[in-house]
Amino acid sequence: MNATQMINSATDRFDLPDDLTAADSKLVYLFVAVSDGATVDDLQASLDIKKISLFPVLDTLSKRGLIERVDDEYVAAAAS
Repeated sequence: MNATQMINSATDRFDLPDDLTAADSKLVYLFVAVSDGATVDDLQASLDIKKISLFPVLDTLSKRGLIERVDDEYVAAAAS
């Protein structure tokens, strides 16, 4: 399954947080949630987003409590 297929299937299974408005944020969040975790290299290769652009997105998602860093992977935060 490629990244686009993963994201399309994710929209049927996941509700996006209302405060996610930027396309990159939505894409990264869904990819992390669907893939059950991803490294920065995974995200870069699968989503074709440069690392320099990924880090601010990951930081924002982390600060909002939507994802967490576990070792070298980012995973979706547990729902409260």
